[in-house]
Amino acid sequence: MTATRTILLGRTADGLFWMARHIERAEAMARLIDAGLHMALTRGAAEANWRSVLDSAGMAGAFAARHGEAEGEPDPAAAIDFLLRDPDNPSSVSNALTQGRTNARMVRTALSRDAWEAVNEAWRRVSADLARPVPEANLPAVLARVKQATALIRGMVENTILRTPGFQFMRLGLHLERADTTARILDVKYYHLLPSSSWVGSALDQTQWDSLLRSVSAHKAYKWLYDADISAANTADFLILNPRMPRSLAFCHAEISAALDQLARDCGARPPCHDEADAIRRMLTERDIDEVFEEGLHEFLVGFLADNARLAAGIARDYRFTE
Repeated sequence: MTATRTILLGRTADGLFWMARHIERAEAMARLIDAGLHMALTRGAAEANWRSVLDSAGMAGAFAARHGEAEGEPDPAAAIDFLLRDPDNPSSVSNALTQGRTNARMVRTALSRDAWEAVNEAWRRVSADLARPVPEANLPAVLARVKQATALIRGMVENTILRTPGFQFMRLGLHLERADTTARILDVKYYHLLPSSSWVGSALDQTQWDSLLRSVSAHKAYKWLYDADISAANTADFLILNPRMPRSLAFCHAEISAALDQLARDCGARPPCHDEADAIRRMLTERDIDEVFEEGLHEFLVGFLADNARLAAGIARDYRFTE
């Protein structure tokens, strides 16, 4: 009986965790496409550099295998379609939302009716939008609908579900995925899309940082906190270390640690992944942005992405998710 209950709890935790991750990933891909679109406008179509967006999404190899483009810039329309709706890309917006719905259906008894209906309706509407290639003129509206649909799901989860261990697993999945996305979008801008170090501080540099902030819905919040012009140091500080910014790495890992602390209280145990999470949270609270730039922003982000992925694997290991 105990073994059966453990397996069922593991399956439910797994389903809720991955439901939240996949739904957040659908929004993440929409935001990466949005960042690429905005930054391409500042550089011109000939230098859109969609390869860098694919690379930061972790999809450059899969895109090359699908389209056979090993060198040069990928076709922008093909790159966008691959990230948005390609059935062979498991992390496309379309596939991520479908996987989120599949997981939600699997754990439907752990969800409120409102949360399930929000997931199902988001899947239905976005699937209709992505049933065929999206014309360039329609892209902003389609991306906005993806972000609105995923925000509605989060709102229903937040406002209608009991704070059970299941809720904490959804919280973990959401913030692990969100932290990954913020790090990748930052990397698109700083390491990939800025043509050379000579452009740092230029009008192009300023425009791209502005576009990045808009792509994560943080432009107005940034302006509230910083009187100075948009700069690399301030933007990186805002999106990495600011504990009040909902998409910052520090905020996400504060939420992850809080969710794990609640699980420890609920379950009466504190497995090793809790210490792994605490180490990442301390790293984000005990350093300043000068130290990050001294290490190298790209190098810092690559290290963070590896730590974040390792923590996700540790949570799955310690809480016996299904394989």
